[in-house]
Amino acid sequence: MQGGAGKGREVVRVDQASRGFVLGRTKLLPVPLCPEISIHVASDVTAVWEESELWAGQEGLPPPFWAFCWPGGQALARWVLDSPSELAGRHVLDFGSGCGLVAIAAARSGACQVTAVDIDPLAAAAMELNAGVNGVFFEILEEDLIGRPASWDVVLAADVLYEKRLAEPLLDWLKSLVCQGVLVVISDPGRAYLPTLGLRRLATYTVPTSLDLEDARQRETSIYALEA
Repeated sequence: MQGGAGKGREVVRVDQASRGFVLGRTKLLPVPLCPEISIHVASDVTAVWEESELWAGQEGLPPPFWAFCWPGGQALARWVLDSPSELAGRHVLDFGSGCGLVAIAAARSGACQVTAVDIDPLAAAAMELNAGVNGVFFEILEEDLIGRPASWDVVLAADVLYEKRLAEPLLDWLKSLVCQGVLVVISDPGRAYLPTLGLRRLATYTVPTSLDLEDARQRETSIYALEA
């Protein structure tokens, strides 16, 4: 992996069973808004969600965010690819990385070090596989980083403000990072807990999606710089 893990953090070592689970339930397809990147995606959200619960031996798991190209991730990846000067030579964190799409875009855009983090162990497998097929490498972490002091120059967060219990502490942490000099960039397709203040719009994209994931076939998704 590119770069080293932060102090006290351990880079994920993905096991063969996790790789096999992801490969057995996805197909490698180009990302609609970023066709220069291909990602392993599932065709049926309900089926892969149920199978991931069986695989983990645990009910009530969050949706398999790693198995799909969500509109927030597509838009943020597109912005990253179109704005390489924002990331060149910098250490970038892709928070809540899911399939690793944004981390792949960051690695392609000249970041000197890219770290992708997600709490889902299957996301780590998806990230590793997707990085490999796109010819990039980045550090993969499987832990909750909320509350940690800044050790990155840029934090990218796509479509993470969908649930109140997560949004409030996450926004507090991200604002604290801004105060430490970190560039925090959020991508959001109109989720309920996007704040109305403290955001500077950088771009807006019309993102192709599907009725399996959203309530429309495309979503207007905006990119914002978070301000303290």
